[in-house]
Amino acid sequence: MEKRGISFELEGFKLVGEVYIPERQSCPALCLCHGIPRGIPDPSDRGYTLLAERFSKAGFATLIFNFRGTGDSGGDFDIMGWTRDLESAIDYLYNMREVDRDKISLMGFSGGAAVSVYVAAKDHRVSSLMVCACPTEFHLTADPDRARFAIEHFRNIGIIRDENFPVSVADWMDGFNKVKPIEQVENISPRPLLIIHGAHDDVVDPSGAWALYDRAGEPKEILIIDGAGHRLRLEEGAIDGALNWLNSQAFCGH
Repeated sequence: MEKRGISFELEGFKLVGEVYIPERQSCPALCLCHGIPRGIPDPSDRGYTLLAERFSKAGFATLIFNFRGTGDSGGDFDIMGWTRDLESAIDYLYNMREVDRDKISLMGFSGGAAVSVYVAAKDHRVSSLMVCACPTEFHLTADPDRARFAIEHFRNIGIIRDENFPVSVADWMDGFNKVKPIEQVENISPRPLLIIHGAHDDVVDPSGAWALYDRAGEPKEILIIDGAGHRLRLEEGAIDGALNWLNSQAFCGH
Protein backbone atom coordinates (compact mmCIF):
# COMPACT_ATOMS: atom_id res chain seq x y z
CA MET A 1 0.00 0.00 0.00
CA GLU A 2 1.30 3.42 -0.98
CA LYS A 3 0.37 6.54 1.00
CA ARG A 4 0.52 9.77 -0.99
CA GLY A 5 0.01 13.29 0.37
CA ILE A 6 -2.10 15.36 -2.00
CA SER A 7 -3.38 18.90 -2.42
CA PHE A 8 -5.50 20.68 -4.98
CA GLU A 9 -6.29 24.33 -5.57
CA LEU A 10 -9.87 25.54 -5.52
CA GLU A 11 -11.29 29.07 -5.51
CA GLY A 12 -8.06 30.65 -4.38
CA PHE A 13 -7.14 28.30 -1.56
CA LYS A 14 -5.72 24.82 -1.11
CA LEU A 15 -7.41 21.61 0.01
CA VAL A 16 -5.16 18.94 1.48
CA GLY A 17 -5.51 15.23 2.00
CA GLU A 18 -4.03 11.81 1.47
CA VAL A 19 -4.67 8.92 -0.88
CA TYR A 20 -3.94 5.30 -0.01
CA ILE A 21 -3.25 3.11 -3.03
CA PRO A 22 -3.36 -0.72 -3.00
CA GLU A 23 -0.73 -2.81 -4.75
CA ARG A 24 -2.92 -3.67 -7.72
CA GLN A 25 -3.77 -2.11 -11.05
CA SER A 26 -7.08 -0.46 -11.96
CA CYS A 27 -8.42 -0.24 -8.40
CA PRO A 28 -11.95 0.66 -7.45
CA ALA A 29 -11.84 3.98 -5.59
CA LEU A 30 -13.45 5.40 -2.47
CA CYS A 31 -13.62 8.95 -1.17
CA LEU A 32 -14.30 9.35 2.57
CA CYS A 33 -16.14 12.53 3.55
CA HIS A 34 -15.91 13.74 7.14
CA GLY A 35 -18.69 15.51 8.97
CA ILE A 36 -19.04 19.06 10.25
CA PRO A 37 -16.79 19.48 13.30
CA ARG A 38 -18.67 19.91 16.55
CA GLY A 39 -15.67 21.19 18.49
CA ILE A 40 -11.95 21.82 18.28
CA PRO A 41 -10.39 18.71 16.69
CA ASP A 42 -8.41 16.22 18.75
CA PRO A 43 -5.00 15.98 17.02
CA SER A 44 -4.57 12.42 18.29
CA ASP A 45 -7.76 11.23 16.55
CA ARG A 46 -6.67 9.06 13.60
CA GLY A 47 -10.18 7.86 12.84
CA TYR A 48 -10.34 8.66 9.13
CA THR A 49 -6.72 7.67 8.56
CA LEU A 50 -7.40 4.25 10.05
CA LEU A 51 -10.50 3.89 7.86
CA ALA A 52 -8.54 4.83 4.74
CA GLU A 53 -5.85 2.29 5.56
CA ARG A 54 -8.46 -0.41 6.12
CA PHE A 55 -10.31 0.21 2.85
CA SER A 56 -7.03 0.44 0.95
CA LYS A 57 -5.90 -2.91 2.32
CA ALA A 58 -9.21 -4.30 1.06
CA GLY A 59 -8.32 -3.18 -2.47
CA PHE A 60 -9.73 0.36 -2.76
CA ALA A 61 -7.75 3.45 -3.69
CA THR A 62 -8.99 5.56 -0.79
CA LEU A 63 -8.91 9.34 -0.58
CA ILE A 64 -9.40 11.38 2.57
CA PHE A 65 -9.22 15.15 2.63
CA ASN A 66 -10.18 18.15 4.71
CA PHE A 67 -13.13 20.15 3.43
CA ARG A 68 -12.63 23.92 3.34
CA GLY A 69 -12.35 25.47 6.77
CA THR A 70 -11.16 22.25 8.43
CA GLY A 71 -7.77 20.79 9.24
CA ASP A 72 -4.96 22.14 7.08
CA SER A 73 -7.27 23.12 4.20
CA GLY A 74 -7.89 26.79 3.53
CA GLY A 75 -11.14 28.66 3.27
CA ASP A 76 -14.16 28.96 5.55
CA PHE A 77 -16.92 26.48 6.29
CA ASP A 78 -19.69 26.76 3.73
CA ILE A 79 -21.91 23.81 2.87
CA MET A 80 -22.26 24.65 -0.83
CA GLY A 81 -18.51 25.17 -0.93
CA TRP A 82 -18.14 21.66 0.47
CA THR A 83 -20.07 20.29 -2.51
CA ARG A 84 -17.52 21.92 -4.83
CA ASP A 85 -14.68 20.56 -2.71
CA LEU A 86 -16.06 17.05 -3.12
CA GLU A 87 -16.37 17.51 -6.87
CA SER A 88 -12.68 18.41 -6.93
CA ALA A 89 -11.82 15.31 -4.89
CA ILE A 90 -13.76 13.15 -7.37
CA ASP A 91 -11.86 14.88 -10.20
CA TYR A 92 -8.62 13.87 -8.49
CA LEU A 93 -9.63 10.21 -8.20
CA TYR A 94 -11.03 10.15 -11.73
CA ASN A 95 -7.68 11.31 -13.13
CA MET A 96 -5.52 8.86 -11.18
CA ARG A 97 -3.99 6.25 -13.48
CA GLU A 98 -4.43 3.60 -10.78
CA VAL A 99 -8.22 4.07 -10.55
CA ASP A 100 -10.98 2.24 -12.41
CA ARG A 101 -13.10 5.22 -13.49
CA ASP A 102 -16.25 3.09 -13.56
CA LYS A 103 -15.96 2.30 -9.85
CA ILE A 104 -15.74 5.47 -7.78
CA SER A 105 -17.70 5.33 -4.52
CA LEU A 106 -18.40 7.87 -1.80
CA MET A 107 -18.77 7.26 1.93
CA GLY A 108 -19.99 10.26 3.91
CA PHE A 109 -20.53 10.84 7.60
CA SER A 110 -23.21 13.16 9.00
CA GLY A 111 -22.78 16.55 7.27
CA GLY A 112 -20.33 14.92 4.87
CA ALA A 113 -23.01 12.35 4.10
CA ALA A 114 -25.46 15.11 3.21
CA VAL A 115 -22.88 16.66 0.88
CA SER A 116 -22.22 13.21 -0.63
CA VAL A 117 -25.91 12.72 -1.43
CA TYR A 118 -26.09 16.13 -3.10
CA VAL A 119 -22.98 15.56 -5.22
CA ALA A 120 -23.76 11.94 -6.13
CA ALA A 121 -27.27 12.93 -7.22
CA LYS A 122 -25.73 15.19 -9.85
CA ASP A 123 -22.39 13.55 -10.69
CA HIS A 124 -22.80 10.19 -12.38
CA ARG A 125 -19.12 9.41 -12.09
CA VAL A 126 -20.13 8.24 -8.60
CA SER A 127 -20.92 4.53 -8.98
CA SER A 128 -22.22 3.84 -5.47
CA LEU A 129 -22.86 5.72 -2.24
CA MET A 130 -22.73 4.94 1.48
CA VAL A 131 -24.13 7.45 3.97
CA CYS A 132 -23.60 7.21 7.72
CA ALA A 133 -25.72 9.17 10.22
CA CYS A 134 -27.07 11.29 7.38
CA PRO A 135 -29.54 14.06 8.27
CA THR A 136 -32.63 14.54 6.14
CA GLU A 137 -32.11 18.32 6.29
CA PHE A 138 -30.35 21.01 8.32
CA HIS A 139 -32.52 22.63 10.98
CA LEU A 140 -30.21 25.56 11.71
CA THR A 141 -31.67 27.33 8.67
CA ALA A 142 -35.06 27.64 10.34
CA ASP A 143 -34.37 31.18 11.52
CA PRO A 144 -31.62 33.82 11.10
CA ASP A 145 -30.87 34.04 14.84
CA ARG A 146 -30.06 30.33 14.93
CA ALA A 147 -27.85 30.71 11.87
CA ARG A 148 -25.93 33.62 13.42
CA PHE A 149 -25.42 31.58 16.59
CA ALA A 150 -24.11 28.71 14.46
CA ILE A 151 -21.73 31.03 12.61
CA GLU A 152 -20.35 32.31 15.91
CA HIS A 153 -19.88 28.73 17.11
CA PHE A 154 -18.04 27.85 13.90
CA ARG A 155 -15.78 30.88 14.44
CA ASN A 156 -15.01 29.73 17.96
CA ILE A 157 -13.96 26.25 16.84
CA GLY A 158 -11.91 27.62 13.94
CA ILE A 159 -13.74 26.49 10.82
CA ILE A 160 -14.87 30.02 9.92
CA ARG A 161 -11.65 32.02 9.97
CA ASP A 162 -12.34 35.18 7.98
CA GLU A 163 -14.03 37.80 10.18
CA ASN A 164 -15.94 39.05 7.13
CA PHE A 165 -17.31 35.62 6.20
CA PRO A 166 -20.02 35.00 5.22
CA VAL A 167 -20.63 38.16 3.23
CA SER A 168 -24.34 37.27 3.18
CA VAL A 169 -25.83 35.22 6.01
CA ALA A 170 -28.93 34.68 3.88
CA ASP A 171 -26.92 33.15 1.03
CA TRP A 172 -24.92 31.03 3.47
CA MET A 173 -28.15 29.71 4.98
CA ASP A 174 -29.65 29.08 1.56
CA GLY A 175 -26.85 26.64 0.87
CA PHE A 176 -28.18 24.38 3.61
CA ASN A 177 -31.62 24.51 2.01
CA LYS A 178 -30.11 23.34 -1.27
CA VAL A 179 -28.08 20.52 0.27
CA LYS A 180 -31.13 18.70 1.61
CA PRO A 181 -30.71 14.91 1.37
CA ILE A 182 -34.43 14.14 1.60
CA GLU A 183 -34.91 16.07 -1.65
CA GLN A 184 -31.86 14.64 -3.43
CA VAL A 185 -31.67 10.98 -2.43
CA GLU A 186 -34.14 9.72 -5.04
CA ASN A 187 -31.69 10.85 -7.74
CA ILE A 188 -29.07 8.31 -6.66
CA SER A 189 -30.95 5.42 -8.30
CA PRO A 190 -30.14 3.30 -10.30
CA ARG A 191 -26.76 3.41 -8.58
CA PRO A 192 -26.54 1.41 -5.33
CA LEU A 193 -27.12 3.16 -1.99
CA LEU A 194 -26.35 1.97 1.54
CA ILE A 195 -27.76 3.90 4.51
CA ILE A 196 -26.07 3.20 7.88
CA HIS A 197 -27.36 4.65 11.14
CA GLY A 198 -26.85 4.11 14.84
CA ALA A 199 -29.92 2.96 16.73
CA HIS A 200 -29.00 5.32 19.58
CA ASP A 201 -27.86 8.34 17.55
CA ASP A 202 -28.61 11.41 19.70
CA VAL A 203 -27.60 13.93 17.01
CA VAL A 204 -29.48 12.70 13.94
CA ASP A 205 -32.67 10.82 14.82
CA PRO A 206 -32.71 7.26 13.39
CA SER A 207 -36.17 7.90 11.97
CA GLY A 208 -34.42 10.06 9.38
CA ALA A 209 -32.57 7.04 8.04
CA TRP A 210 -35.88 5.33 7.32
CA ALA A 211 -37.24 8.50 5.72
CA LEU A 212 -34.26 8.58 3.36
CA TYR A 213 -34.63 4.87 2.66
CA ASP A 214 -38.32 5.26 1.83
CA ARG A 215 -37.60 8.16 -0.55
CA ALA A 216 -34.65 6.49 -2.30
CA GLY A 217 -35.00 4.38 -5.42
CA GLU A 218 -33.59 0.90 -5.95
CA PRO A 219 -31.13 -0.64 -5.37
CA LYS A 220 -30.91 0.36 -1.73
CA GLU A 221 -30.10 -1.18 1.64
CA ILE A 222 -30.29 0.05 5.20
CA LEU A 223 -28.19 -1.05 8.16
CA ILE A 224 -29.18 0.01 11.68
CA ILE A 225 -26.39 -0.62 14.19
CA ASP A 226 -27.71 -1.71 17.60
CA GLY A 227 -26.15 0.19 20.49
CA ALA A 228 -24.37 2.66 18.21
CA GLY A 229 -24.50 6.43 18.49
CA HIS A 230 -23.58 9.16 16.03
CA ARG A 231 -19.87 8.52 15.46
CA LEU A 232 -20.21 5.51 13.21
CA ARG A 233 -16.62 5.59 11.98
CA LEU A 234 -15.70 4.24 15.42
CA GLU A 235 -18.26 1.41 15.27
CA GLU A 236 -16.85 -1.89 14.07
CA GLY A 237 -20.28 -3.15 13.01
CA ALA A 238 -20.84 -0.12 10.80
CA ILE A 239 -17.45 -0.34 9.09
CA ASP A 240 -17.64 -4.11 8.65
CA GLY A 241 -21.08 -3.72 7.08
CA ALA A 242 -19.87 -0.94 4.81
CA LEU A 243 -16.83 -2.90 3.65
CA ASN A 244 -18.83 -6.05 2.96
CA TRP A 245 -21.38 -4.07 0.96
CA LEU A 246 -18.73 -2.14 -0.94
CA ASN A 247 -16.90 -5.35 -1.85
CA SER A 248 -20.15 -6.73 -3.24
CA GLN A 249 -20.52 -3.67 -5.46
CA ALA A 250 -16.93 -3.34 -6.63
CA PHE A 251 -15.84 -6.94 -7.07
CA CYS A 252 -19.02 -8.89 -7.81
CA GLY A 253 -20.23 -7.07 -10.89
CA HIS A 254 -23.25 -5.34 -9.32
